[in-house]
Amino acid sequence: MFDRLKRREFITLIGGAAAWPLTARAQQPERMRRIGIVMPFAKGDSVGEARIRAFKQELAKLGWTDGGNIQFDERWLTDDMDLVRSHAASLVASNPDIIVASGGRIVPVFMRLTRSIPMVLPGASDPVGVGWAQSLARPGGNVTGFTAFELSMLGKSLEILKQIAPAVVRVALVYNPDNPNSVFYRRISEAASAPLAIETVDHPIHGLADIDRVVASLADRGNSGIFFLPDLTTNALRDDVVALVARRRVPAIYSDTFFVKLGGLAFYGPDRMEGFRRSAGYVDRILRGEKPGDLPFQQPTKYELMINRTAAKALGLELSPALLAIADEVIGGGKRATADADRQLRQPRVARCLRAPRGRFPERP
Repeated sequence: MFDRLKRREFITLIGGAAAWPLTARAQQPERMRRIGIVMPFAKGDSVGEARIRAFKQELAKLGWTDGGNIQFDERWLTDDMDLVRSHAASLVASNPDIIVASGGRIVPVFMRLTRSIPMVLPGASDPVGVGWAQSLARPGGNVTGFTAFELSMLGKSLEILKQIAPAVVRVALVYNPDNPNSVFYRRISEAASAPLAIETVDHPIHGLADIDRVVASLADRGNSGIFFLPDLTTNALRDDVVALVARRRVPAIYSDTFFVKLGGLAFYGPDRMEGFRRSAGYVDRILRGEKPGDLPFQQPTKYELMINRTAAKALGLELSPALLAIADEVIGGGKRATADADRQLRQPRVARCLRAPRGRFPERP
């Protein structure tokens, strides 16, 4: 009996010891995850801060809390490419779990440094065309995310500019040629201009002095407009750009809503905030084990038309009630403009015709 008791105690001791590692593992805290965030805005920029705040709020809804189970390494950059390269090298060397990056000239810098760290892009222009992904449906590498717009939207922007300023017969395409997406921007804009009886003219720029020369030349010619294509340079100079255009009295359409809020004439495109909110879902899925190459690039599901009625009035332009009706936001319109728009919104056919990209409607992923 004594031997049996000893054997029983021995078996109990061994069984308990085998369970210790499992118990210890169960009690260990979850590993802290690190997310690198790269934004093409200066630190403290209200627009950039709002977009990152929306991204973090969506992550929190999915169970990821800052300082709890996740940490953020934020890098705020402008179009200073030396600074971009320095921060990119530093961030990649720290080996975060995921990088969330925005900017047509910023992303290629990171892709040259790493093909292993997952990257989520809140707003890519043409990831397949510039070689960031094998296809939209199956990117195949370490990069995925959301496209900033269908490229056909560029033609729609020209169409809206023509509706706002019917006398315009030539439009300057203002872009930084260092942006790899500029090739596609120009090609699609040029193709869309012919049916509108518009001549597009390429105007590559690298700084404010270049932009000033372009705007001055258009003001001297008359019947001209400007399309500021998406780029870090014009974004960083947005206050000066809007002031130059207003002073020279040239109608212009822009690539982001903040230009219009500063006094620019019009914007048509995707809801940029939506791309950051939706990116949180992809970050969550990757942190839980999915591969970025298996997650499709998704297209925008929401588009915005924003018009600054004060800017139009300063240019001597009369905005049609139909155009005001389908605008998501009319700045400087006052109560009467809002009432007119509300009445016109009862005409959904007009809204659909203008708001859909040329050729087909935006698709939900």
